[in-house]
Amino acid sequence: MKKPLTYKDAGVDIEAGERLVDRIKTFAKRTFNENVLAGIGGFGAGYLLPEGYSEPVLVSGTDGVGTKLKVAQMANVHDTVGIDLVAMCVNDILTVGAKPLFFLDYFATGKLSVDVAADVVKGIARGCEIAGCALIGGETAEMPDFYPEGEYDLAGFVVGIVERKDYITGEEIRPGDVVLGLASSGIHSNGYSLARKLFFEILGFKVDNYVEELKGKVYEVLLTPTRIYVKSILNLLKEVKVKGMAHITGGGIPGNLVRVLPKNVNAVVKNGSWEVPAIFRFIQEKGNVPEEEMFRTFNMGVGYAVVVSPEDADRAVSLLKESGEEVYRIGEVREGEGKVVIV
Repeated sequence: MKKPLTYKDAGVDIEAGERLVDRIKTFAKRTFNENVLAGIGGFGAGYLLPEGYSEPVLVSGTDGVGTKLKVAQMANVHDTVGIDLVAMCVNDILTVGAKPLFFLDYFATGKLSVDVAADVVKGIARGCEIAGCALIGGETAEMPDFYPEGEYDLAGFVVGIVERKDYITGEEIRPGDVVLGLASSGIHSNGYSLARKLFFEILGFKVDNYVEELKGKVYEVLLTPTRIYVKSILNLLKEVKVKGMAHITGGGIPGNLVRVLPKNVNAVVKNGSWEVPAIFRFIQEKGNVPEEEMFRTFNMGVGYAVVVSPEDADRAVSLLKESGEEVYRIGEVREGEGKVVIV
C-alpha cells in the first residue's frame, strides 16, 4: 500500500503556521486600540475610522526591506528588520501629513521556521508601537522550492489618514523657504546591495567581525533599524505650517526631495551642513565610491526632509529637537526648474 501523500510531505507545514499565528497574536494585540474591530486570525481585519475628521483622506503605502534581509539572515538576527519594514511604509505616507492607522505584513519563505518568523513579526509589532499604528493582519506564505533554505522576504502595507485641507503636496513651496534635515540612524534600508558587496566581497568581512572605525560588529552596524519619524512630525504639524516633506530613501536626497518641489524652484542643499555618520565615510573611502554615487545611493545621514517658511524655521527646529530628533538646516529654496542641487 502506498504511503499517503500529505501537504507536509510537499514541504508545507500547516501546523507550524498555526503555531506561528498563536505566537504573534500577543505581539499584535499590544498595538491594538479602540478602533480595531477584528485582528489577527480572521479572513479580514476591521478598523473603525477615527472621529473628528470632516473630509478624511485615506493614504496608503507599501514597501519592503530589500537586501538588508540578507544581512539579517547571514547574522541570524531577525528581530529588527520588522522595524525597518514599518518605517519604510509609515515614513512614506507621513510626507503628506498622514497619521498611520493600521499595518499589514506579508512574510514569505521556503520552509517556515516559527522562531524566525515570530522574531520578524515581533519587530514589526515594535515598529507599529513606535509609529502609533495597529498591526491588524498579515499573511505567511510557505513556498517550498521557491526560496533557498533559510531565506525569507517581507512586504508591508499601511493605511493612514489626514484631513483633506491638511494634505501636504509641496505646491506652496516658494523661493526663500528653508530645508531642514532630520538625522538618520544609519543606512536605513537602501543601498544594501552596494554595502554588502563592499563588506562581504571586497573587504571579506564576516558578519560578526568588529570594525574599529565603526565601533561595532558588521551586523550591528548594518542592521541598525530605520528611524521612524511619525510622532516627531505629527507633533510638528500641530504647531507649524509645513510646506513639503520627503522621506530620503533610494535615490538619496536628490532623488527624493525633488519629488515635492514645484517646477519653478530648486532646492539648494549645502553639503557639510549636517553630520555624516561614520558608516558612509567608511563605505566611500574603502570602496572608492564617488561622492555623487554616494548621494544617489544612500541617505548620507539625512533620513527625512522638511520644508518650511523662513519665519517658521527656528520654531520647527526647536519642536523637532524637543521630540528627540537631530535636525539641521541643510538648504534653501531658490528660483529654478524643479531640481535638487548639492553645493
